[in-house]
Amino acid sequence: MEKLILGVDIGTTSLKAAVFDLQGVQLASAVVEYTLLTPELNVVEAPCGVYLDSLKKCLDIIRGKGTVDTQNICVIGFSVQGETLCFLDHDGAPLRNAIVWMDNRASDQAEQLRAQFGDELCYQVTGQVSFEACWPAAKILWVREHEPELFARTAHFALLEDYFIYQLTGRLVAEGSLLTSTEYWDIRTKRYWPEMLAFLGIDESRLPEIRESGELVGTILPQMAAELGISPQAQVTTGCLDQAAGAIGVGNIRPGIFSENIGAALAICVPTKTLTYDPNRQMPVHYFALPDTYMMHTFTTGGMCLRWFRDAFCQSEIGLQDATGLDSYYLMDREAERIPAGSDGLITLPHLQGSMAPDVNLNAKGIFYGATLKHGKAHFIRSIMESLGYLICRNLEAIDAMGLEVAQIRTMGGGSKSDLWNQIKADITGKTLHVTYSSQDTACLGAAILAGTAVGSFESVEAAVDAMVRVKKTFEPDPVKHAIYEKQYRKFKLLFQSVQELYRLDAED
Repeated sequence: MEKLILGVDIGTTSLKAAVFDLQGVQLASAVVEYTLLTPELNVVEAPCGVYLDSLKKCLDIIRGKGTVDTQNICVIGFSVQGETLCFLDHDGAPLRNAIVWMDNRASDQAEQLRAQFGDELCYQVTGQVSFEACWPAAKILWVREHEPELFARTAHFALLEDYFIYQLTGRLVAEGSLLTSTEYWDIRTKRYWPEMLAFLGIDESRLPEIRESGELVGTILPQMAAELGISPQAQVTTGCLDQAAGAIGVGNIRPGIFSENIGAALAICVPTKTLTYDPNRQMPVHYFALPDTYMMHTFTTGGMCLRWFRDAFCQSEIGLQDATGLDSYYLMDREAERIPAGSDGLITLPHLQGSMAPDVNLNAKGIFYGATLKHGKAHFIRSIMESLGYLICRNLEAIDAMGLEVAQIRTMGGGSKSDLWNQIKADITGKTLHVTYSSQDTACLGAAILAGTAVGSFESVEAAVDAMVRVKKTFEPDPVKHAIYEKQYRKFKLLFQSVQELYRLDAED
């Protein structure tokens, strides 16, 4: 029987499942989308059951293709969105919808945490630069204050990965890469933060057992094996944060590599063997998916800005896509190629939903600066693409200030499909940029690498990466364009600094 590995990526709006062989070849995959519940401003939820239902649908789709026998799946690994929180009873059943990571209702509770502990202590203990409404500690406090009866009935506070593994194995475990941003886990001791738990009014008995990423949890429950259509001997492992899985899947596990992912958000990741804090307290520190390894990781509005522009202003490209099958983003690429580096002076601040580290301002808005009569739609498309390159450059600056050297960039996600965008990012940063064969499925592959290593299919994660991750294409920076972009990048930073007072006034309205 051929041994197969199932990598599951539980994303914000979709779940993807991919089956790999031991050489890292993806044999089949499927994606199922789900809709988030947004009944009012700042509230984002999802029924807990939607995630497992989506995995079942994915496996049905994979079986329907007829290329893979899912009974040969010997191990399952996970890549999971961070901060999404589930409230479970003593039997592990959900008491309410999951509160999704994007939910920002707990702003008052975040201020309470800030007043009690201070952001500086928050950074030292958790690695997160400040108390924010999206982190689970604030979410728990919100439920305690607004849903006290439900809070009292909650036997287990579980992140989405913890809940998913519990459904498959009956064991409630968690791991550090997702616990980092809860703000009730101490990154220094790898244990829960006692003072925070006391303030939240919970104790460790209501939280999962702590494990490392890529550890065996147990054999899948017989009923779940039957429902999923996989072997009842299949093993289940702990996974990791989606961005950590993506970093592994793109080969970012050694010093000097910086990985970026332009999807709905722009996310960056730089692993390091030492717990390194930013002296300017701008760059958050996360626990990585390898034991006693850390990562500089942050995210901000990314491809969402380009998608917004497409939906609002590129009806002709969408129409051509419908008529010819040519991807609308490909058509937008072709237009942007006609525009010179620097977009003839047009600069975009792509902060449609605020800006995150290293320049945190949740009140930030999008801005187009420098528009003149000579600028057309193609300029705006290219300027948005360049703006994401500038944000990558800004993160590289913060990483460099921490004493961490970056020699190359690995790219993944939807943005990596565009050769133009990849070249723009290389030209702006002055760094060599690599695209791997798995650049669209890095999270699933990273989860599969951890899972395969856990069951002994590979000697180590490093050996698995060497066997399964291969570079497909390389982009070298153009020194002439880099010089143009250096000037534009200085303007980009100055523009952001110059509008802070406007953002503050907007927040008061």
